[in-house]
Amino acid sequence: MQAADKIAVVEKYIQAFANNDMNLIKEIYAENATVEDPVGSEVRHGIAAIVEFYQQAFGAGAKLELTGPARCAGHAVAFPFCVSVTGMKIHVIDLFEFNIGGKVTSMKAYWGPENITV
Repeated sequence: MQAADKIAVVEKYIQAFANNDMNLIKEIYAENATVEDPVGSEVRHGIAAIVEFYQQAFGAGAKLELTGPARCAGHAVAFPFCVSVTGMKIHVIDLFEFNIGGKVTSMKAYWGPENITV
Protein backbone atom coordinates (compact mmCIF):
# COMPACT_ATOMS: atom_id res chain seq x y z
CA MET A 1 0.00 0.00 0.00
CA GLN A 2 1.47 3.31 -1.08
CA ALA A 3 1.44 6.49 1.03
CA ALA A 4 -1.09 8.08 -1.34
CA ASP A 5 -3.49 5.16 -0.74
CA LYS A 6 -3.21 5.54 3.03
CA ILE A 7 -3.77 9.30 2.81
CA ALA A 8 -6.83 8.67 0.62
CA VAL A 9 -8.30 6.54 3.44
CA VAL A 10 -7.68 9.38 5.91
CA GLU A 11 -9.48 11.76 3.54
CA LYS A 12 -12.44 9.34 3.30
CA TYR A 13 -12.53 9.20 7.09
CA ILE A 14 -12.73 13.00 7.37
CA GLN A 15 -15.36 13.04 4.60
CA ALA A 16 -17.41 10.39 6.42
CA PHE A 17 -17.73 12.75 9.40
CA ALA A 18 -18.47 15.76 7.20
CA ASN A 19 -21.39 13.91 5.58
CA ASN A 20 -22.45 11.51 8.36
CA ASP A 21 -21.69 8.77 5.84
CA MET A 22 -21.71 5.35 7.50
CA ASN A 23 -21.11 3.69 4.13
CA LEU A 24 -17.65 5.29 4.01
CA ILE A 25 -16.92 4.01 7.51
CA LYS A 26 -17.95 0.50 6.43
CA GLU A 27 -15.80 0.84 3.30
CA ILE A 28 -12.71 1.86 5.28
CA TYR A 29 -12.75 -0.87 7.96
CA ALA A 30 -12.10 -4.62 7.68
CA GLU A 31 -14.86 -6.87 9.05
CA ASN A 32 -12.65 -7.97 11.97
CA ALA A 33 -11.16 -4.54 12.73
CA THR A 34 -10.72 -3.02 16.17
CA VAL A 35 -11.24 0.55 17.40
CA GLU A 36 -9.71 1.86 20.64
CA ASP A 37 -10.83 5.46 21.22
CA PRO A 38 -9.16 6.71 23.32
CA VAL A 39 -6.27 4.33 23.87
CA GLY A 40 -6.80 2.64 27.22
CA SER A 41 -10.58 2.47 26.85
CA GLU A 42 -12.66 -0.56 25.87
CA VAL A 43 -11.63 -1.97 22.50
CA ARG A 44 -14.49 -2.38 20.03
CA HIS A 45 -14.18 -5.58 17.98
CA GLY A 46 -15.77 -6.14 14.58
CA ILE A 47 -17.66 -4.00 12.14
CA ALA A 48 -20.98 -4.09 14.06
CA ALA A 49 -19.37 -2.61 17.21
CA ILE A 50 -17.44 -0.11 15.11
CA VAL A 51 -20.60 1.05 13.31
CA GLU A 52 -22.32 1.51 16.69
CA PHE A 53 -19.39 3.65 17.89
CA TYR A 54 -19.54 5.88 14.82
CA GLN A 55 -23.34 6.16 14.98
CA GLN A 56 -22.88 7.71 18.42
CA ALA A 57 -20.20 10.10 17.14
CA PHE A 58 -22.31 11.12 14.13
CA GLY A 59 -25.36 11.52 16.39
CA ALA A 60 -23.39 13.88 18.63
CA GLY A 61 -22.57 16.04 15.60
CA ALA A 62 -18.82 15.39 15.71
CA LYS A 63 -16.88 17.02 12.86
CA LEU A 64 -13.18 16.50 12.11
CA GLU A 65 -10.54 18.86 10.77
CA LEU A 66 -7.00 17.81 9.93
CA THR A 67 -4.43 19.90 11.81
CA GLY A 68 -1.30 18.63 10.08
CA PRO A 69 -0.06 16.20 7.47
CA ALA A 70 -0.51 12.45 7.70
CA ARG A 71 2.60 10.40 8.49
CA CYS A 72 2.94 7.09 6.66
CA ALA A 73 5.24 4.26 7.68
CA GLY A 74 5.09 0.55 6.97
CA HIS A 75 1.49 -0.64 7.00
CA ALA A 76 0.21 2.36 8.99
CA VAL A 77 -0.70 6.03 8.87
CA ALA A 78 -0.91 8.50 11.76
CA PHE A 79 -2.66 11.83 11.47
CA PRO A 80 -3.44 14.78 13.75
CA PHE A 81 -6.88 16.34 13.77
CA CYS A 82 -9.35 18.23 15.88
CA VAL A 83 -12.82 16.94 16.75
CA SER A 84 -15.44 19.63 17.26
CA VAL A 85 -18.46 18.45 19.22
CA THR A 86 -20.97 20.02 21.61
CA GLY A 87 -19.06 23.16 22.54
CA MET A 88 -15.65 21.52 22.87
CA LYS A 89 -12.67 20.57 20.79
CA ILE A 90 -10.55 17.48 21.21
CA HIS A 91 -7.06 17.40 19.68
CA VAL A 92 -6.38 13.82 18.59
CA ILE A 93 -3.81 11.71 16.79
CA ASP A 94 -5.25 8.60 15.15
CA LEU A 95 -3.24 5.61 14.04
CA PHE A 96 -4.67 3.36 11.32
CA GLU A 97 -3.07 -0.01 10.57
CA PHE A 98 -3.96 -1.68 7.28
CA ASN A 99 -4.24 -5.21 5.95
CA ILE A 100 -2.88 -6.25 2.57
CA GLY A 101 -6.23 -5.37 0.96
CA GLY A 102 -6.02 -1.76 2.13
CA LYS A 103 -8.68 -2.00 4.85
CA VAL A 104 -8.15 -0.59 8.34
CA THR A 105 -7.63 -3.45 10.79
CA SER A 106 -6.85 -1.30 13.82
CA MET A 107 -7.65 2.29 14.78
CA LYS A 108 -6.17 3.78 17.91
CA ALA A 109 -7.01 7.32 19.00
CA TYR A 110 -4.47 9.10 21.19
CA TRP A 111 -5.95 11.84 23.36
CA GLY A 112 -6.68 12.59 26.98
CA PRO A 113 -8.26 15.25 29.20
CA GLU A 114 -5.35 17.62 28.54
CA ASN A 115 -6.28 17.60 24.83
CA ILE A 116 -9.81 18.94 25.39
CA THR A 117 -10.62 22.65 25.14
CA VAL A 118 -13.98 24.35 25.67
